[in-house]
Amino acid sequence: MICFKRFGLVLLLGLPLAPAHAAGHGPFPWPDGRKAAVSLAYDDALDSQLDIAIPALDRVGLKGSFYLQLSRDPVRDRMAEWRQAAANGHELGNHTLFHQCSGSLKGHEWVEPSRDLDRTSAAQMIDQVRLANVMLTAIDGRTQRTLTVPCGDVIADGENYVAALHPDFVAIKLGQGAVTPDMWALDPYAVTVEAPEGVTGQQLIQRVQQAIEAGTMVNFTFHGVGGDYLSVSRQAHDELLGYLAMHQDQVWVDTFINIMQYVREQQAAAH
Repeated sequence: MICFKRFGLVLLLGLPLAPAHAAGHGPFPWPDGRKAAVSLAYDDALDSQLDIAIPALDRVGLKGSFYLQLSRDPVRDRMAEWRQAAANGHELGNHTLFHQCSGSLKGHEWVEPSRDLDRTSAAQMIDQVRLANVMLTAIDGRTQRTLTVPCGDVIADGENYVAALHPDFVAIKLGQGAVTPDMWALDPYAVTVEAPEGVTGQQLIQRVQQAIEAGTMVNFTFHGVGGDYLSVSRQAHDELLGYLAMHQDQVWVDTFINIMQYVREQQAAAH
């Protein structure tokens, strides 16, 4: 299932972002004097994430965020492995029960009628997302959560369902854009992401370098790694992780929830 439009070569090789500071604020103070943060996230609960991505992260000691579509077979069939991933410090995030997207939008011909956001009420979506949080707590025992909105589509049968869910989450990923322009001005309920597909490790690393130059963060949302769909190669993924592991003095790599809890604390302290 397609969650976000993937970034292509033109975007990936765009000009570096200049450091941007909200009025009255200086550079964003990342922990231990680091220059940027990196969120490594993975959508849809795919087999390749358990088979390839998580072992790769564990080998280099990095933590990722895995957004589970709870109706998918790999959740049901490999529950013990998701529990173990959470016990090892990876985040299990909410990606709804059924991954509803708007079937009326261009390029969404793949949306099944029974999972068409245009035919699902906002009240139904709110109930389902909250139920998904309960199910995730049953898996990992945690109560604080972040959400990645499927396809970035927020309108359910003509009404915005995501706005009502703000109190249920630490942060919500919504919209397109890998590198955050300004941490001080960032809305925790509209954190943009981009979904790599078919790119090289060097192209992924260039995104990280843009975030370092800007002093902000980069949000990757992978799907398949070395398999499944919307995939990046195992080699590209490993090259990115190798770079991040070697530059931990410059880049803070952590789960999305940990990064966003810290960002919200800094934003609150500045006001």
